[in-house]
Amino acid sequence: MKIVVIGGTGLIGSKLVNKLHEHGHEAVAAAPNTGVNTLTGEGLAEVLKGASVVVDVSNSPSWDDAAVLNFFVTSTRNLLTYEAAAGVGHHVALSVVGTDRLPESGYMRAKIAQEKLIKESSIPYSVVHATQFFEFLKGLADISMVGDKVHLPPVLFQPMAADDVASGLARVAVGQPVNSMVEIAGPEQFRVDELVRRRLVSLNDGREVVADPNARYGGAKVSDRVLLPGSNARLGETRFETWLTQPAAQIPSAHAQATGVAVVKKAS
Repeated sequence: MKIVVIGGTGLIGSKLVNKLHEHGHEAVAAAPNTGVNTLTGEGLAEVLKGASVVVDVSNSPSWDDAAVLNFFVTSTRNLLTYEAAAGVGHHVALSVVGTDRLPESGYMRAKIAQEKLIKESSIPYSVVHATQFFEFLKGLADISMVGDKVHLPPVLFQPMAADDVASGLARVAVGQPVNSMVEIAGPEQFRVDELVRRRLVSLNDGREVVADPNARYGGAKVSDRVLLPGSNARLGETRFETWLTQPAAQIPSAHAQATGVAVVKKAS
């Protein structure tokens, strides 16, 4: 089965392409650096020829509210138009747990607009809502600085390893469209400030993390459980302490080439 991965050279996309290859599928990485541009439509007709499934894990190159909205609306419209012409039978999109509960965030508003276009199209679809990635915990600290300290809301979340995100996406991509939303998450719950503090310690980063109930997350005010998935979420296997021993944890900060509110915008 030919599966085209939009954003296929980024953090999640490259892992997904490898997993699909390992299971015998023809997985094609599509991104601007491979000649495919969803904003302009360049290369879409060619790459989608013979494709059964498209998985969109692309992300906006700019975090400005207007630019993010333009990216997701324009690229998704282009994708759906070219997919319909190519006879693609399943559109899979990566989004964020809590998207519909955080309209204060410009990034989340853009994801809501993206999902609306997908639901209204004629193409069968599956939208995968993922929780935060372990790989972005340092990035979350970086955008949450107030003076020389990291200010984070002490709310619950259930982050997961990027490798488990890719595994979850792969299972959805090779399955039947659900024409609905699927949630994926990590196996453990933490307080945001607690886990970021542990991540900085693992990196020998001496910044102080302050549990601040008024701090914002991705630009939005959050309540205690708004970042948590529902009871039917599909859980990854990798626990945080296990992830810390893996090569991925030795990279201080992942490139912002995947969906994750930690890299959306400066929290203020």
